[in-house]
Amino acid sequence: MAIIQNLGLQDYQKTLHAMQQFTQSRNSETPDEIWLVEHPPVFTLGLNSKSEHLLRLTDIPVIQSDRGGQVTYHGPGQLVVYTLLNIKRLNINIRQLVTLLEQAMIETLALYGIIAVSRADAPGVYVQNKKIGSIGLRIKNNCSYHGLSFNNQMDLRPFTHINPCGYSSLEVTQLADLGVTVTTSELATHVVHAITTALHT
Repeated sequence: MAIIQNLGLQDYQKTLHAMQQFTQSRNSETPDEIWLVEHPPVFTLGLNSKSEHLLRLTDIPVIQSDRGGQVTYHGPGQLVVYTLLNIKRLNINIRQLVTLLEQAMIETLALYGIIAVSRADAPGVYVQNKKIGSIGLRIKNNCSYHGLSFNNQMDLRPFTHINPCGYSSLEVTQLADLGVTVTTSELATHVVHAITTALHT
């Protein structure tokens, strides 16, 4: 069973380095971990990011990441779940992990009476064609890091400064705008339960 670390508000760059170090130093016996964090405002660029998707520079820092995908935004009120998993030991591949993380968010939204879907052409979770959850992963030595971000109750305006995940007309939403008021820690409990249940069934 994965060790759950509730880390609170954490600097993105420091967390990225910590994930890289954890993944580099682990061996076949190292327990998996799931890190729950929020980040201060930051734009992060995935390995596939194109500069034109960052529409304007602001005082929000822009950091190059080593996850897959395009540009996204993290800020307080957004749940970030980092899945540091030995996928070989779990006998799953990256596509299955993406689906599992999407499904965890979809199941959590269903608890609040919200119907959400994933899309084959654009990983993530959508409510009425607006994106509420994003996925970005990196696999190294058969182990995953990075994970998902799930918009709960945050300032969504910084998303207007980017093409979220590389899509120019993509709108974003959050639980607060869908009439659901929930703490980010309660949201995390449901998401982690869905993830761990799926990993061990």
